[in-house]
Amino acid sequence: MHPMTHTPTILFDLDGTLADTALDLTETMNVVLTRHGRARVPHEKVREMVGGGARKIMERGFAYTGEPASDKLLDQLFEEFLAYYGDHLADHTQIFDGLVPVLETLQRDGFKLGVVTNKVEGLSRDVIKLLGLDAFFPVLIGGDTLPVRKPDPAPLFEAIDRLNGNRSHAVMVGDSPFDIDAAKNANVGSIAVSFGYTHIPPAEMGADRLIDHYDEFMPALNSLLEEMQAP
Repeated sequence: MHPMTHTPTILFDLDGTLADTALDLTETMNVVLTRHGRARVPHEKVREMVGGGARKIMERGFAYTGEPASDKLLDQLFEEFLAYYGDHLADHTQIFDGLVPVLETLQRDGFKLGVVTNKVEGLSRDVIKLLGLDAFFPVLIGGDTLPVRKPDPAPLFEAIDRLNGNRSHAVMVGDSPFDIDAAKNANVGSIAVSFGYTHIPPAEMGADRLIDHYDEFMPALNSLLEEMQAP
């Protein structure tokens, strides 16, 4: 294990970080849009709309295809999204290449691992289980677990506390400003992945480290942890 005073806690986002969920999210969004007389949104455009949870996805989808949705309509769209998505969680979703060996290494070396996502907790647990990743993550904080979500630091603090971790030895891994800003607000380390979903270029999010493939993860993490414990 990495020689540190406390065992490091590594928190992962879900969509666009652990798994490529965009195709299933795209289809769900488009099913709901077409029900309401809107045009389908191309897959490559939806990738820019993912982040912040289902309500945010539908808000962006409606704004992209015409008049923005009211708060009342967004409540309805959110429920419709969850109902359809719940039946199609992993039709096309795949774990990112190289992730599992990283998780196996972290688990073997005793790192504390958790998931912090803005996707609702119940669906997040279902996705993690369907992907066969649940054994790696004893703690999962979803978008509805607490009254607030990323970029608020509270979900990160909650995950660290449930893992009996230490905030000064924690790192958030994600693909969007929600993740990196949450890490900054929590004053924990951050690693951004370049292959997820963001409307901001990954290099401009201000993460402590940026990786293009999970093959680069352990060297990036080790150098970050060394930097974090430097006097």
